[in-house]
Amino acid sequence: MRGSFSNRIGFIAAAAGSAIGLGNIWKFPYEAGSNGGAAFLVIYVICAFVLCFPIMVSEIAIGRRTQLNPYGAFVMLSGSKSWGFVGVMGVLCGFMILSFYNVVAGWAFGYFLHMIGGDFDVAKDFIGYTTDFWDNLFFSMTFMFVTALIVAGGVQKGIEKWSKIMMPALVLILLFLIGYAFTLDNAMKGVEFYLVPNFSLVTGKTVYTALSQAFFSLSLGMGALITYGSYMNKSENVVSSAAIVTLSDTTVAFLAGLMIFPFVYFQGLQPSAGPGLVFVTLPGVFEHMGAFWGRFVGASFFLLLCFAALTSTISLLEVPVAYMVDEKKWPRKRAVWILATIIFIIGLPSMFSTGAVKWCTEFISYGGSTHDFLSVVSDIFNDTFLPLGGFLISTFAAYKWKTENLSEELAQGNPNYKGSIVEKFLNMMVMFVCPLIIGIVFVITILQKFIGIQIF
Repeated sequence: MRGSFSNRIGFIAAAAGSAIGLGNIWKFPYEAGSNGGAAFLVIYVICAFVLCFPIMVSEIAIGRRTQLNPYGAFVMLSGSKSWGFVGVMGVLCGFMILSFYNVVAGWAFGYFLHMIGGDFDVAKDFIGYTTDFWDNLFFSMTFMFVTALIVAGGVQKGIEKWSKIMMPALVLILLFLIGYAFTLDNAMKGVEFYLVPNFSLVTGKTVYTALSQAFFSLSLGMGALITYGSYMNKSENVVSSAAIVTLSDTTVAFLAGLMIFPFVYFQGLQPSAGPGLVFVTLPGVFEHMGAFWGRFVGASFFLLLCFAALTSTISLLEVPVAYMVDEKKWPRKRAVWILATIIFIIGLPSMFSTGAVKWCTEFISYGGSTHDFLSVVSDIFNDTFLPLGGFLISTFAAYKWKTENLSEELAQGNPNYKGSIVEKFLNMMVMFVCPLIIGIVFVITILQKFIGIQIF
């Protein structure tokens, strides 16, 4: 028998957990810091609710209508296996993104253990840390094991149960860290940078980056929300549930910035520190807080990062697991442990990309530069396939499945939906605006990353 969430709260906790991850706590603050702070935040929120929300609703509706994995869902609704490639692409995205996401999650877990031990020196040699084979093997393997253990427990006893525990814990830790950050010297300068917009800093790159960040953060285009939607009860309101998930995701991203920028200004650092902000810059900040508070705050921060990563790795693993359970009739536990093992092995070159193995560090050249293995997987499956998936999903929902069928599904559990302004808005966005804008993002990504034509 196929699993399902026990209630609406279970679905929201799991879907919000899928959306809230490293993209919120790690990537969002450094993207905001590099792209104008408050102005980036405003554009990010607009992109999330105006452009990303309609696609989220479509994905959940497709999953709930079919009660199948992404591949099976597209085949059923289209009546043709040719549309199944969109679902296969989503399954493949979940598979490959998890392979490198688990490596970064392993870094967070390793840092958590180092912070507990008061070892702040790890931050002074991040490359040395990430090239330590045995440590990284242990941390990543442990993280994948915990992910697989939870997914093997099933939808209610595994995914839903632990999402309900980790999401409140994540928020509580985040609020504690914000409260502490506000007591630091120069904290309000960080808040001002983050909350007082200067729209003269906005460029085309700002908008492009904000939309890309929102898309990645909300777990769109990879089949996770179709999969979770397939476990959703027919009596639940898809539109309001998706709105709560979107609000939760943007709220956590907002709070992450509210936490990190006071830390940055306390130490007199640059907010545009880039990807190294969390793993290189912040541990140095924690060290300057003293032995006790440095350990406590540092460990709390990286525990927060671990929870955020884990709720996402769970959903990434569930996508290919659902495919094997539905299409190949594998028992869930068999699917989980075999897939988790394969994904972990595929992720090893990503683990070696920081310098441990030369061919992983200098894997391939395109777009005018040489890229490591982790960057290649991220460029293809995260930066390129996700917007392509979003474009195809909105096109499918509007022109193959048809908006009247989408509206019919969304009206279940929401009797006032048909004829409402929300229906008109969603139909317009799915039919015209989302395919156009996200299609443009896809083309720009191809031109910039793979051909080397810099649009921004």
